[in-house]
Amino acid sequence: MLLTFFLFKVAAGDPTSVLLGKNPSAKEVESLRNELQSNLPMICGNWIETEMFDCENSSELDSELIFKQNFKDVLYNVRAEITFSGELKHNNKSYFSIAPKEIFITLHNPQTDLRICKNSDTKIKSIKFYRKNSSFWNSQLLSTVKEVVSLKSKFPFISFFNFGKSFMTGEKVSKILINGAGPSLMLMIPIFFGEIFIGIIFALISTIYKDSLIDKFLTLFSIIGMSVSYLVFIILGQWYLGYYFNFFPVWGYGELRHLILPIIIGIVTGVGGGVRFYKTIFVNELNQDYLRTALAKGCSKFAIYAKHLLRNAMLPIITRAAISLPFLFTGSLLLEKFFGIPGLGYIGIAALENADLQIIKALVVITAFLFVFVNLLVDITYALVDPRICIDNKE
Repeated sequence: MLLTFFLFKVAAGDPTSVLLGKNPSAKEVESLRNELQSNLPMICGNWIETEMFDCENSSELDSELIFKQNFKDVLYNVRAEITFSGELKHNNKSYFSIAPKEIFITLHNPQTDLRICKNSDTKIKSIKFYRKNSSFWNSQLLSTVKEVVSLKSKFPFISFFNFGKSFMTGEKVSKILINGAGPSLMLMIPIFFGEIFIGIIFALISTIYKDSLIDKFLTLFSIIGMSVSYLVFIILGQWYLGYYFNFFPVWGYGELRHLILPIIIGIVTGVGGGVRFYKTIFVNELNQDYLRTALAKGCSKFAIYAKHLLRNAMLPIITRAAISLPFLFTGSLLLEKFFGIPGLGYIGIAALENADLQIIKALVVITAFLFVFVNLLVDITYALVDPRICIDNKE
């Protein structure tokens, strides 16, 4: 979460330029930054950047610097941070420096333009304006933490994932995510279980008929499935099954038939890697003593492979399933985008295109939480599948 926070602040920068378009007024910029809290200090601090005075369009005379006031209907103390060399005067107070130096001039509820006297050889390197922060700890980091978890005065006294409103639509982010979760789950749950079930079946067949033509065909099929781009399967599926043969619609959401083609494509693209992974596990298990013992006792092939082999290979299977399980929530970006399914993947791409940082942040943070939570469930499931994991080996 900390890494995501700093990446968003460094890479995304100030969102006001995107949201307000070209040539917004200083008051609009100030108001939006206050609403988004993007003008707060990164970690902590007593001062907040303000647009109350205009630096770019300031007037510079031989003996005076004049900074125009952008708006006057807000009363608060303003601090000017000036980096200069030479001599400056303000309110009969002189500041002198040979090398570039920072000075701070505090203006108490200014109602007029800021005028600073200077010498002809004075050089101004930079000037910034700040207003007083409500608290030293009031920062972008604290506001981000509050988006994840915050305290309330009413029961249940705690609230999670309060990401505010979308920058583009003004709709609550939580409502957008809830509306998108349904289509994503409708698409990804069949893909998830289809990949596992079909992958295990094909891997068992390949293991049973090891080194035969069936095994070589399934190996070739799985390698092709792993090697060919996801995008190729989508384009071929839409062209031949959707457009050429007109078996399925290629765009839209609302009926079951809209989901059939993307589910088929999702399963086909995922089965290849699953077959290779599961087969590797099964082949390694074939050399174990318990299988040779079962074979020597006259157990049927079905009992050997379905009961003994599959049961002892469940731990790595559960691990692989757990890795992909959190992404059921976010859905498949490409599938939802190409088929017009309004799931979380579709919403995420639209948020990227529109620089809607609140939605992007919510998807990143919630996916991270789901990943950690699912891994906790997997650790518990390990103990249920193989009780030997919980055995205490203390002497």
